[in-house]
Amino acid sequence: MTVKTFVWFLLGVAGGFVAAHLVNKDPRGHELLAEVDARIAEFTDRMSDAYREQESRFGGFVDGVKDAASDATSTVKDAASDALDSAKSAAAGAVETAKGVASDVADKASSTVSDAADAVSSAAKKLTD
Repeated sequence: MTVKTFVWFLLGVAGGFVAAHLVNKDPRGHELLAEVDARIAEFTDRMSDAYREQESRFGGFVDGVKDAASDATSTVKDAASDALDSAKSAAAGAVETAKGVASDVADKASSTVSDAADAVSSAAKKLTD
């Protein structure tokens, strides 16, 4: 904004105040300004009422969205907890099965080694006889 524009703006504002003061001195001008003021007050009251009405509508909508989000979060949390419990159970079962298989393999290996040792011992006795 240039200085010239700013000066014209200030002159306009000052001229408006002077004109309003002169109009307000006259009884007809005073009535006119009072009517304008009443209309402005009515307009601002209507705007305020409309704003409050919209705010209450949106407030209800926002509360509904918050409730839905909370329900969804709770459902996801429960599903994740159930999945974790199932995974723990499956892992525990797999570990027990692996222990059983490892024990069986160890027993069979021990038995096979023992049988092989007996066979070697028996073969060695036959060779020495």
